[in-house]
Amino acid sequence: MEHATTTTLFAGDGHRNLLLPDFSAGEQAVQSNQHMIVHGGAAIVLDPGGHKVYSKVLGEVFANLGRASLQAIVLSHQDPDVVAAINGWLTTTDAVAYAPSLWTRFIPHFGLDRLVAERLRPVPDEGMWIELGGAPLVLLPAHFLHSCGNIQLYDPTARILYTGDLGTSLGQPYRVVPDFDAHLPYIEGFHRRYMTSSAILRAWADMVRELDVEIIAPQHGAVYQGKDMVGRFVDWCAELECGIDLIAARLRVPPAP
Repeated sequence: MEHATTTTLFAGDGHRNLLLPDFSAGEQAVQSNQHMIVHGGAAIVLDPGGHKVYSKVLGEVFANLGRASLQAIVLSHQDPDVVAAINGWLTTTDAVAYAPSLWTRFIPHFGLDRLVAERLRPVPDEGMWIELGGAPLVLLPAHFLHSCGNIQLYDPTARILYTGDLGTSLGQPYRVVPDFDAHLPYIEGFHRRYMTSSAILRAWADMVRELDVEIIAPQHGAVYQGKDMVGRFVDWCAELECGIDLIAARLRVPPAP
């Protein structure tokens, strides 16, 4: 479903969290969300996307900057719907790009110009804290959810957890989940296949329960808003059978023709 306007997820005390319009509607490519955080005179963009949406996302980011400047870009993992257009972002802005350290030698294969490669900043496996115009943000380790080198971003000011592929829904006709049980058909198949194992989901749930989260905002599909909805999703993840727990028994040589 097409969503043509920017959605404000949080606004207060000079801090804004924006979900940009869905520029991938009608494309063959998987739908993807682009998120933006602005604090004071600085802004950050999360998982800016590939070439099909680059010019539209860039224009929308500049339209929402106001007096702020783009300070940083966060790349949660190495997928093309996250990182394919990163060379354009780094050559048209002065931003730095944070990416899991596992992928900083692979991302240049997307055509990263040598002149801007030094602005690709590795995030260690254990995660790290960064600042946005004086506001703290934390890049959390979320490895194997789904990528083996994966990070998520938690914004303690807005109490929003940006989860990348975790939480993805496909084909839902809304931007905010209205009913968790009714939402399950849009998320079950993706999570059972893309998330690596039940054990890593339980470890993630334990980590997230230490945070004060009001919104979970994934890279694809609808956001989970409110503590009850967030809790339902985290609990569901902690109990989900997925990934290698399901597919190992299916690995066989195909029958000969």
